[in-house]
Amino acid sequence: MKNISVLLLLAIAVTSCNNSSQTNTSQSDTTSASDSTKHELVLKWETDSLLKVPESVLLDKANNVLYVSNIDGQDPWKADGKGSIGKVGLDGKIIATDWVSGLESPKGLGMYNGKLYAADLTNLVIIDIASGKIEQKVAVAGSVGLNDIAIDSKGIVYVSDSPGKQVFRFENGKAELFLDKLNGPNGLFINGDDIFVLDNQAMHKVNADKTLTMIVDGLDGNADGLENVSGEDYIISCWEGLIWYINADGTKEKLLDTKVANKNTADIGFDKESKTVYVPTFFSNTIVAYEVK
Repeated sequence: MKNISVLLLLAIAVTSCNNSSQTNTSQSDTTSASDSTKHELVLKWETDSLLKVPESVLLDKANNVLYVSNIDGQDPWKADGKGSIGKVGLDGKIIATDWVSGLESPKGLGMYNGKLYAADLTNLVIIDIASGKIEQKVAVAGSVGLNDIAIDSKGIVYVSDSPGKQVFRFENGKAELFLDKLNGPNGLFINGDDIFVLDNQAMHKVNADKTLTMIVDGLDGNADGLENVSGEDYIISCWEGLIWYINADGTKEKLLDTKVANKNTADIGFDKESKTVYVPTFFSNTIVAYEVK
């Protein structure tokens, strides 16, 4: 997820959901860009509003499906047993709202070797994709509120803890502290050997000595999801309703702004082949797909 330390205050201000159909979008959904913008978002589809506070989207290209974490509640940090994982087709049709149930308040998702990993409060939940069954719930000692997940080529899982201001590393069945003394880390991404983290409204690269090098800042609106477009270009969502394109030279372009419409842009998923970004709208209960041009 997202750096949503002020999420409860923002949630109070949200009084209605935008229940747009798959073929329609409000004016506030159109791209917002300056004259210097080189990229844009083109609407492809929007799901029905049957999801349950979707926080994160993950593409499973092999199975042509999107996995969606459903918080299902106004309090994103509440352990109530209502959380679930849903499945959505690449055409925007909801396959199953509650494909996997029995979670608390799931957020970030990751996938490796036939297993789906979900950050669920203070647990790392491991799900067998083929059966749709929960295999294990690993308690992460010292965690406060696990948020986003990134997995490297060796299957090592990194998970951010936004309210705990730290990042954990999970390997061989054990979780250990990886980074601490941060400001509120959220989105994680691994590109080759490089680990990136969204923290303090900025994107940072994690150095070998675990210091941080800032790539870009000024990501207002609670920097949340982080995906690689190609090369050193990235796309970043900010929970309040902003999507940014980050160029390799560190410059950024605002591609979307739906704050006025109270339509959130939480932890995004991305398909490099089709250049499609999948945006969970949180309290609006939909997933929106845009092509990045």
